[in-house]
Amino acid sequence: MAVAIALILVAVGSVAFHMLSPWWWTPIASNWTYIDDTLIVTFWITGVAFTVIVLFMAYCVVRFRQRPGHKAEHEPENKRLEWWLTIGTTVGVAALLAPGLIVWHRFITVPADATEIEIVGQQWQWTFRLPGHDGRLGTVSVRFIDPDNPLGIDPSDPAGQDDVIVEGGELHLPIGRPVKVLLRAIDVLHNFYVPEFRAKMDMVPGQVTFFWFTPTRTGTFEAVCAELCGLGHAVMRGRVVVVEEAEYQAWLERQPTFVRRLAAVR
Repeated sequence: MAVAIALILVAVGSVAFHMLSPWWWTPIASNWTYIDDTLIVTFWITGVAFTVIVLFMAYCVVRFRQRPGHKAEHEPENKRLEWWLTIGTTVGVAALLAPGLIVWHRFITVPADATEIEIVGQQWQWTFRLPGHDGRLGTVSVRFIDPDNPLGIDPSDPAGQDDVIVEGGELHLPIGRPVKVLLRAIDVLHNFYVPEFRAKMDMVPGQVTFFWFTPTRTGTFEAVCAELCGLGHAVMRGRVVVVEEAEYQAWLERQPTFVRRLAAVR
């Protein structure tokens, strides 16, 4: 009986802790409420399954406990039970996967009017690259990486001459405009993550990954590295500042461009 009571307390306590827990998501500041909704659906499905299974275990402990004069019956197969378990499991797994597949499709379908920016991770800081007046980022290649050009921007590409480069500073973004974030890593795995934006993706050396989002409220948000990247992982932090369009354009004009950077170091 004590085991049954313990199982019931585990089920009730787990549900109560989830409902009353002070640890929850930060307020969302992007279009990705779909991700929150998918997680909540997952919580409900797994929570109901967990509670039902634990309470069923408690029931079995009481119902089939050892008693004088009762003998256990061996029933190696039960087709009806097997069908119910197969159907129930299939429905549950489909319900878990379907919302995620829908959100993933949206996650990789970038709006045509999204502005491309680039974030480069290295131990242990962030570097941001934004398009200049032409609205396009220049091409990059590892062949051009050197102390004067750490991002490897092609010096012969006209589109890259006015690219704005911000090393270890703040990334400013305009509110309400979709942004496609291109991600690169120079040394090891990194992951640029702003909890309020929800969206993130691993940064893999030798690859260009991406995610996109639309900032929905102004403010200053802390960015962290969500991939263990070495001894300085905990201090690899940055800030993203979401502002109105006019303020963003004024900030952009004050930032150094690639061609000015080359002129300054040569």
